[in-house]
Amino acid sequence: MAFSDAPSGDGERRAPHAALLSGGKLGALSLALACLRVGPALVLVLMIAALSVLSPYFLTPRNIGNIFAQTAVIAVLAMGQHLVILTRGIDLSVGSNLALASVVGALLFRAVDSSVLVVAVMLAVGGTVGAVNGLVYVFGRLPHPFIITLATLSVCKGLAFKLSGGQAVSGMPDAVRFIGHQTVGWFPVSAVLVAVIAVALVTMARRMVWGRWFYAVGGNPDAAIRAGIPVRAVIVSAYVLSGLCAGIAATILSGRTNAGSGLFGDLAELDSIAAVIIGGASFLGGRGNVGHALVGALMIGVLRNALNLLNVDIFFQLIVIGVVIVLAVESDVLRGHLEQRFRVAQAESA
Repeated sequence: MAFSDAPSGDGERRAPHAALLSGGKLGALSLALACLRVGPALVLVLMIAALSVLSPYFLTPRNIGNIFAQTAVIAVLAMGQHLVILTRGIDLSVGSNLALASVVGALLFRAVDSSVLVVAVMLAVGGTVGAVNGLVYVFGRLPHPFIITLATLSVCKGLAFKLSGGQAVSGMPDAVRFIGHQTVGWFPVSAVLVAVIAVALVTMARRMVWGRWFYAVGGNPDAAIRAGIPVRAVIVSAYVLSGLCAGIAATILSGRTNAGSGLFGDLAELDSIAAVIIGGASFLGGRGNVGHALVGALMIGVLRNALNLLNVDIFFQLIVIGVVIVLAVESDVLRGHLEQRFRVAQAESA
């Protein structure tokens, strides 16, 4: 009996120790995940603090207003791109879509002096291109949205140059110039528009069933289909909204420059994708929020503004942003690995 009782007592002595180790591991993983989740916002705050020391002009009201104005276009594109990435997709056409919408708006203004009509047509162009992307991808049974959005990138850019004759088309209605160029003190009106769009998208994500479906479709498409969620309609709507955001971005940029041009939006698709990923969203879908896109856009805007203030070569700016993108993707991979280990540790502690 003494022999048979020994293992039982020894196991009882080891159990609290094992539970303690498991609890400590769980706490460490939880802390690491929390750091990764707040990482982009924390990096942005540290960047601002460091740059305010390096340049006396960085935190001046005028420069802060410039950062918001320069970031407005990429922020709007990033919010639309966020919705697409949330559903495990990608939209490479947003920059060319922006260019086409700006050219069509400028040409329309030459024929009709109507702010409402010009803005409506620019939004319609953006939304139509987005609808084409979504419908062809979903109902054309394409293996990946990369194919159709790359095609529309080329088509939209070609149409923009064809319609404009390869030249910038000057002139925009007063309302468009107000949106893109006007400020309230040092604060740009375009930044107010960005905030309004952000609030609308957050409301959709948190208050509307359709918004929650974006996460369900991106998180597990097969489960979403079994749950009766209209997956195809959700995916198409993501591309339509991305296209509408491109139309809004075109309105902001056209108002700021008082023109439409086929040159607008060059590499904007890469900036929008970078902003979403840098902000902490995931290419795997089902994860992220509008705040991630805005943080990422601000990080890119702050980086470019600061490097200009410090007289850093423009080509080096591209290198810096590329490195930041790689680090952001690696942090996403690390977060996924830690989350998997966290779930295992939770199961062990249970």
